[in-house]
Amino acid sequence: MSIEMPRGLPFAVDTFGPYTTTKRIKRHHFLTHAHKDHTVGISPSNIVVFPIYSTSLTISLLLQRHPQLDESFFVRIEIGQSVIVDDPDGEFKVTAFDANHCPGAVMFLFEGSFGNILHTGDCRLTLDCLHSLPEKYVGRRHGVAPKCCLDYIFLDCTFGKSSHSQRFPSKHSAIRQVVNCIWNHPDAPVVYLACDMLGQEDVLFEVSRTFGSKIYVDKATNLECFRSLMVIVPEIVSEDPSSRFHIFSGFPKLYERTSAKLAEARSKLQSEPLIIRPSAQWYVCDDEDDWESGSIQKQRKVRFSEAVKDEFGLWHVCYSMHSSREELESAMQLLSPKWVVSTVPSCRAMELNYVKKNCFISRFSPDDPFWKLLDIDMEVSPVAEADTRTVALSCCLMSQEIILDSAKSKLVPVIESSSTKKKLLSLSPEKNLPVTLFGRARLSSQQSDQLHERKVIHTQCVFTKTSPVLENLNVQEVVESLQDDTKEETIEKESCTSFSTSKETCKDLSGDLRKLYRSMNAPVPRPLPSLMELMNARKRSRNHLSF
Repeated sequence: MSIEMPRGLPFAVDTFGPYTTTKRIKRHHFLTHAHKDHTVGISPSNIVVFPIYSTSLTISLLLQRHPQLDESFFVRIEIGQSVIVDDPDGEFKVTAFDANHCPGAVMFLFEGSFGNILHTGDCRLTLDCLHSLPEKYVGRRHGVAPKCCLDYIFLDCTFGKSSHSQRFPSKHSAIRQVVNCIWNHPDAPVVYLACDMLGQEDVLFEVSRTFGSKIYVDKATNLECFRSLMVIVPEIVSEDPSSRFHIFSGFPKLYERTSAKLAEARSKLQSEPLIIRPSAQWYVCDDEDDWESGSIQKQRKVRFSEAVKDEFGLWHVCYSMHSSREELESAMQLLSPKWVVSTVPSCRAMELNYVKKNCFISRFSPDDPFWKLLDIDMEVSPVAEADTRTVALSCCLMSQEIILDSAKSKLVPVIESSSTKKKLLSLSPEKNLPVTLFGRARLSSQQSDQLHERKVIHTQCVFTKTSPVLENLNVQEVVESLQDDTKEETIEKESCTSFSTSKETCKDLSGDLRKLYRSMNAPVPRPLPSLMELMNARKRSRNHLSF
């Protein structure tokens, strides 16, 4: 799964609509790899996403999955190749680098007037992978900044949570563990390999080479895997079910099917088959990750040097196509980017130590490309002749503000000036809190209270001299009065059904609700005030504005 790119960029990566009036159409589209969660929206009917830049192998896999697509819809860009893309806002350069994720997967490096941006897609950032990037962007060692710092990295933080502190074995080491596990079970008549996902072909290839046997794939039940293997490693594929090695579908109900296979062998008094799953998911799952229904062993797994058998009889090997937290921290130290954005919707970049120490909104000056990335105009805009001033809320970066014209008393949107932005930047707290490009995330209740206090204290509201009645009007009441009745009624209903009192903290929210907000790159909100408070505030605002 990927996230939408900021409005100020002319390109999109791994997102293909649908577009709405509030979601600006991108002029150029890039695809990092062929996993289904990154190709959602690609169809002949969605013509606004074409052409799509991607590697030849990714395009071949996509055309095989969707034969209704035409090859002319794509532009090929291979690993190590650079392409100059023409754009009305100025041309920019794109270079593809190996992402160490799955066949055909790449990272894209964008260089243009918007800055230097690395989008990793899904990746595993080993040292070899990092050293394939241009030398000027990679530091020679930890603590030594590179010659040229990346402005932004859109980073795959799948395993970036603070609880995922395990050190993953290399892919090569994990493959050797699979082979050793097979050697240790010579009596197993059939070896089932749960390797039907794109990116596990290296495991299958090495098993086939080591034991001199092809691997059976059932076309009837796993046609997509069969087709992918025929494109990538056709020499190891067999349609003969008598082969000792079989592809075993990982989902759904992997554990139930494993138990059933073993029970069937016991009932027939036969030797048990060997079932191996090369994946990191089992090693990092915890109580918050309910990624498969049914009971599952939740205890921490500490053995990464050999295959581990679980309570269902399934053997696990930690084979990861994503970076471990340790690898992410090491990569950020070498690349030293100015800003890190998680491509995983739960904002897991916030949990990286590098981000906590180095990525703050107060680092950006009014002329920084950061504002252009967000499509925020920092130039001073002309204001009406009358002495009008703006309502500026410091809790967010607003590209538009609200002004009151003294003659018409009409609310008009106006672009925020650089002087106002400087004031907002100067209002940062004594201890800066880390933020992502799309807002704060996972703040404690105490920090949320501090943010709310700063919002009220730093809110500025000065109106024209011809309207003295409004000078003492609270800004929060003005903003509330701008909301239409329907929206207010919806808020009131939600406040009654979701929260019992306004004093509850975000910890009172259910786990599912917290996950929902994090999946949308949004901080867990403070509970809404009570219905009575909302109604009283609404009455006050109407009384003040009725003059």
